[in-house]
Formats: sequence, structure tokens, C-alpha cells
Amino acid sequence: MEQAAGYLALAERLADAAGEIIRPHFRADLNIERKADASPVTIADRDAELAMRAIIEAECPDHGIRGEEFPLKPGTGEWHWILDPIDGTKLFITGIPLFGILIALAHNGKPVIGVVDQPISGERWAGGMDGTATFNGAAIKTSSRDSLAEANLFTTSLNVYHPDQAQAFERLSAATGMTRLGMDCYAFAMLAMGFIDIVTEANLNEWDMAAHIPIIENAGGVVTDWHGQPLRFDGQIKIETAIAAANPALHAQALAVLQD
Repeated sequence: MEQAAGYLALAERLADAAGEIIRPHFRADLNIERKADASPVTIADRDAELAMRAIIEAECPDHGIRGEEFPLKPGTGEWHWILDPIDGTKLFITGIPLFGILIALAHNGKPVIGVVDQPISGERWAGGMDGTATFNGAAIKTSSRDSLAEANLFTTSLNVYHPDQAQAFERLSAATGMTRLGMDCYAFAMLAMGFIDIVTEANLNEWDMAAHIPIIENAGGVVTDWHGQPLRFDGQIKIETAIAAANPALHAQALAVLQD
């Protein structure tokens, strides 16, 4: 338990360090580059990840590191960190404070610690190995809403869905009470707090999802792929589909629609 608490504290230190770098660049004049996949990247993304990597390498030199902006550091043990310095860079560069710093620690490929930090609003969600899920230190719980017809559904963008995935999403959207787009990691954080009921995504990277799993699951929710299988964090990089639901009953109903 002491080790678990130490790793969660380290994850929060990483978030602090990344936030210090990111804040001065928010709503500032930035040079925006395009990566090979046409997604934007800034100096804030890169410098924040470098700062987190430096702390990990000093504190846990045997741990692996997988991040969005720099190559994999394999590590020599059972632990590896999964980092996204700015999830929602498009929101960041357009001055919208709904992006987040995503930090996960995985043990043998399973994320067991997660931190999601919004450095502008000062909001932080955390999930630890002791089964807790918190928002700024206070315990949080997912919604108990178990009617799909009354549920609210979020996704970032329909542009990331392949045609068959888009058809499945449209079925789910038609079966739910409300659908909204464009929240990136913030939607998962709101699900963990009980304000959003279902979030689906497709064609993600490991660093887009790993931090959310300990938080949402510890808060009472369920996270799987669209076939109900656990997400894999074994270096595959791409996650074909993901769904987070506030509770098992809602998750089962959503999967039935997606698989129809």
C-alpha cells in the first residue's frame, strides 16, 4: 500500500510539472506544427512530456515510458508509464480549457493508477490502487442511471469513426436521450463524476485511454471495447474501439445496441 500511495503521489507530481509548463502557453501566440497523421502539436506538448519523463527517469529508472510525443523507453520491470501531455490539443490551441494532462501507471499492461489534470481550471481526477476515485481530493461516483433511453452519450468527433463504426454509433445515439460531441478527455472525467452516462471513442492510442480506466472503474463505471473485452495496453498503440459507461447495466444495454 505504501508503494501504491507513493506512485499516485508521483503521478500527481508529474501533473504539477506538466501544468507549470503548459499554463504560460495557453491562449498565447504558438507555433503549431503538424505531425505525420496531420494532428497538431506545440512546444507545450513536447516540453510537458519531457518534464514528466525526466522525473520518472530520476525516480524510477527501471520503469518503462510510453508517451505521445517521444519514442518508447522499454524499461526493465513490470511497470510502465503512459503519458499524454495534452489530450485535446485542438481544444488547447483554440483557447478552450477542456483539454487535459493524462498520466497512467500500468502494472503488467493493466493501468492501475490514473490522473487526469486540467491545468487551467485547477481540476484533477485521480484513481489509485487502493480502489479510490477522487476529484480534487474528494470521493466521486458514477451515475446510477440505468435506462439507455434516458442516458446522455458523448464522443469527441464522428470523423474518427470508420463507416461501420459510425453506423453502430448512430444506432446508439438514436437509442439514448442526448448526444453531444467534442469533449475529448473531459467527457470521461465528467462520466467519473456522474454527469455523463456513456462515452464512446474509436481508433485511439493507448495514451488516450489509459489514465481514465482506474478513475472510472474505481468510481463504479465500466470501460471496455465495443465487444465487452478489456482494453489492451501491451504496446499495440492503436485501440480500435472504446466505451465507458456509468454502471454495468447501462454498459450491457449500450453493447447490445453497438453489436446489433
